[in-house]
Amino acid sequence: MSKYPALDKVLCTLCRLRCIQRLRNVYVNGCFGCSFFLYEFRTVYSVFVLRNMPSNKSVSAAPITQFINCRILKDHLLQREDLWVREGKILNPEKLFFDEEGFADVQVDWGYGIDFSQATDDVNGNITQVAKKILEHGVTSFCPTLVTSPSHIYHKVLPKIKVRDGGLEGAGVLGVHLEGPFISLEKKGAHPEKYLRSFQAGGISDVLEIYGQLDNVSIVTLAPELPNSQAVIRELTQRGITVSLGHSVASLNQAEEAVQHGATFITHLFNAMLPFHHRDPGIVGLLTSDRVPANRRVYYGMIADGIHTNPAALRIAHRAHPAGLVLVTDAITAMGLPPGRHTLGQQVIEIEGFHAYVAASAHPAQLLGLSHRKGTLDYGTDADFVLLDDELNVKATYIAGQEVWRI
Repeated sequence: MSKYPALDKVLCTLCRLRCIQRLRNVYVNGCFGCSFFLYEFRTVYSVFVLRNMPSNKSVSAAPITQFINCRILKDHLLQREDLWVREGKILNPEKLFFDEEGFADVQVDWGYGIDFSQATDDVNGNITQVAKKILEHGVTSFCPTLVTSPSHIYHKVLPKIKVRDGGLEGAGVLGVHLEGPFISLEKKGAHPEKYLRSFQAGGISDVLEIYGQLDNVSIVTLAPELPNSQAVIRELTQRGITVSLGHSVASLNQAEEAVQHGATFITHLFNAMLPFHHRDPGIVGLLTSDRVPANRRVYYGMIADGIHTNPAALRIAHRAHPAGLVLVTDAITAMGLPPGRHTLGQQVIEIEGFHAYVAASAHPAQLLGLSHRKGTLDYGTDADFVLLDDELNVKATYIAGQEVWRI
């Protein structure tokens, strides 16, 4: 018997046969009337598809796929239960016959030899190539990221990047992440100094002059200590764009004021910002600040590769504010390629032994305001999920309930 004995009874009633057996945690085909098609993928999970449904006109006639004997991450716990999918959505099995989680990366500066900050003639083709490749890491959606560049690059590239759903052609695009050029000179990192900008005109006009347009932009990283930044943060937030604080020498007070004006994210915590100090913890202090509005949560990205951030620092941040952690790759063109010379925006860099890792699901979706359909396995959300083995190796990636990659 399954976890839902009522379903077993209904299914058997459909063809008036005792048609379902459970054998070694796998359902086997028991009759022709219910038209079960069984697939078994290694020992990770099993699947069958129900093609005949009750003759209720309110119920979709689309086939249902059941993933059996799963360990599902829900409510921050691994739960053993089945997963039901129809038309790309997660179904509630208890209502199925009566009434009717994949990774998201919010900072990918391109990879596999492709740089999103280069004005090529085939921007869409390049995005599709990266979107296809990152499926093998379990990434079902991502934010292509442009680092600090001259204005004409933004004007040429941004109109060609569109928000789109994922599928067999690759991971979905959640929108563009613009990291720079409104950042601190002292914490510019690998961003070219000559292209850095400030808010000279005092508002959103500086932003539009540099970027050209904000269509399909999801995140803008800026330094909140720049003069007139608060007005820009308010305007971007009102346009539905997530404002992130990064590449900055801001004090905690300046960071708190930015959050009070609408900022909700920190770009790669600890990297390219003032180090934590007991008298002024800087941006890092937002994780435990009591001046964050009660109705607002601050999220923070971390590059958990053991190189950019020491594992101890990662644990400190997580224990201080577990609900805000967003794992990012900050992946560059070298992702998926051997060591050598590669581009990062307008610069050439040398990579030795570079490794990129991808992760995260629920928090990126919450950050971007997409938790109603992304980042969880709640009923009614998009059936974007990744199958892992006991060592957390990616075995298969699904988008909208469709297998788009398998090892």
